[in-house]
Amino acid sequence: MSQQGTPDHGPTAHHSNGWAQALATVAATLAALIVTAALGVWAAGAGALPGSAFPRVVAAVVVMAVGGSVDVSGDAGIIAGARAELTALPLSVTLAGALVLAAGFLRPLRHRAVVGTRELVERAARIALLWALALLALALFARQSFALRPGGTVSDIGELLGVDAPRVGFRADVPLTVVLGLLWLAALLLITLAVSRAAPLPSALLRYQEPVRPAAHAMVVLLLVCVGVGAAVGIVVAATRGEPAETLAVMLLGLPNLTWLALTLGMGATWDGKVEGPFGLPVPRLLEQVLRAPDGGVVNLSTLAEYDGRVRWLPVAVAILLLGAACLMAVRSPARTRLWQHALRMAAGLVLTVLMICLAVRFEARYGLSLFGIGDLGGGLSAEAALSPRLWSALGLAALWGLAAGCLGGLLTRSARRRGETPPLRGRGPEE
Repeated sequence: MSQQGTPDHGPTAHHSNGWAQALATVAATLAALIVTAALGVWAAGAGALPGSAFPRVVAAVVVMAVGGSVDVSGDAGIIAGARAELTALPLSVTLAGALVLAAGFLRPLRHRAVVGTRELVERAARIALLWALALLALALFARQSFALRPGGTVSDIGELLGVDAPRVGFRADVPLTVVLGLLWLAALLLITLAVSRAAPLPSALLRYQEPVRPAAHAMVVLLLVCVGVGAAVGIVVAATRGEPAETLAVMLLGLPNLTWLALTLGMGATWDGKVEGPFGLPVPRLLEQVLRAPDGGVVNLSTLAEYDGRVRWLPVAVAILLLGAACLMAVRSPARTRLWQHALRMAAGLVLTVLMICLAVRFEARYGLSLFGIGDLGGGLSAEAALSPRLWSALGLAALWGLAAGCLGGLLTRSARRRGETPPLRGRGPEE
């Protein structure tokens, strides 16, 4: 009589299956990051870079997207000095990778009512180990240098002395990239567990489920809706105003940067920034006009409205989005949740969300050439761009908006049935 099946080897089978799932999760995440970055960099015109520069630029963009560090350097030989600096996050690439990684992490946990702390730690550790190896490979590959033809004084003297053209390049900081990339992974996995309603939690964390998960889920939905609205606007702009490649590059590299910036501006936040020199920023012309103000750009609703009065409708759109998020949070909360609890949880969630936006959207970029250490003589290549928030006022405004939206959302959804709760049975009582 033949054997009907093979015996289950228990922990050994589970262990090997866990490694396969971790490998699939990391591979899918890398694919999402690389494809999004490659399409964005190609649309931005980097496909024409010489040699093997294009894939290395893509690797650098992926490194930056997951929190890694890329150092920009310059070398102008004996006649001139070069300086370069870049701090920015391509959040479209970040978001694509984060969504895929979150889905891969949660997939094996579906249909589970509870999970042990040890199992969660083991799953996270497998992904972290493979992720560290992937970061190491990306960081080692993300390095390249380019020769520049600046013209002007530097080029004239360089030709006279027979000196090579100035060069600028980038190189990923390998140890820092691995450390920061692992921190990015840890933060993402924690956020994933906090946001997902269906993901099981260890018994020790179940008491935090009610106060944390509805607000966290509402904030993630708010951010994704902002990106969706921005994508719709970008498609319309690409179809009606020309320059589709430039618009596509913005959407594939920095769409969340712009839409989440607009969310804070609609709440009344103020950002400080400037643009000097020939930098071509992947931002709407309206924002670039404000940033190129001679005395430095103060970016808020008032300064933007000087160039386009339609910006004054932004607070109305933000109010609708925040109210929708507050109603979603209230519907996902237990019916016994009090009105002040709705308000406080919405305020806390919105403050943390705005803090994340302020840290992620800020950017700084500089490049300059100087002749024998004196002045910037880069023949039009010296440039600077920066944008940073007025953090404490932005967080204070987020708290006020959150309190108001949470209170109103709780009022509007008082009669709504909470998901997972059964309605009371109707019928005649025993006395009837």
